[in-house]
Amino acid sequence: MRWFRFGSGGRQAQTDPGRQQELLRELRTRFGGQATARFAGQAAEAAALLDGDDGLVAATLVLRESADTAFAAMAAQGFPVERRDYRWTWQSAGTRLRSPLTTVPAGAFHPYVQTTAAVTVAGNQAKQLVRIVDANPVLTHVLELLDLVTAGWEYGGVRPDADSATLAARLIAAARDIRDAMSDTPPLPSPIREQMRRNNTVDVRDPATNRVVGGFNPGKEMREALLA
Repeated sequence: MRWFRFGSGGRQAQTDPGRQQELLRELRTRFGGQATARFAGQAAEAAALLDGDDGLVAATLVLRESADTAFAAMAAQGFPVERRDYRWTWQSAGTRLRSPLTTVPAGAFHPYVQTTAAVTVAGNQAKQLVRIVDANPVLTHVLELLDLVTAGWEYGGVRPDADSATLAARLIAAARDIRDAMSDTPPLPSPIREQMRRNNTVDVRDPATNRVVGGFNPGKEMREALLA
């Protein structure tokens, strides 16, 4: 069964919800923490699977579910959680909070695999994304996840590794590309604006050896991408 969907660009696109569900099922079964391959390789393979308009719509569904799952995991820990301001949550609870990036529920999309793949696809195909779906909730989910990741580094004692730094970098790039493609760009949320005022570089570690392999400055990266 085919259906028609109008995005913010007003153009008509033909997509297949059945095909999108097939892609989501394949993403769950082939990839994730249960697989033996490194996360980076899995993410690249998963991104290649999300080809065409149906793959792009499936990527937005992955991002929505990833954001919902992260919020549920944060809220379940018993601390006040503001979904639109994880920075405030991390500042309030600090290291008492467990990051939802490190403990992934069974059956959920893995942040360093399917979520990284989805945000890569959404960013790379941002011009098509705004034609076939409403880009506003997609951008909201991207910025929620970015806030969650970077505020956890700053206030939650979460140690950045190469996989989480890759996710953060892809989220920043996707936020830039989606905003650039939108005809009516919404303002950046306050926690992102606050992070952009920071200039702290965090050590990025190899997840296998725990050795420092580089640095990442979220505020600088966001300023260069989102204020240009």
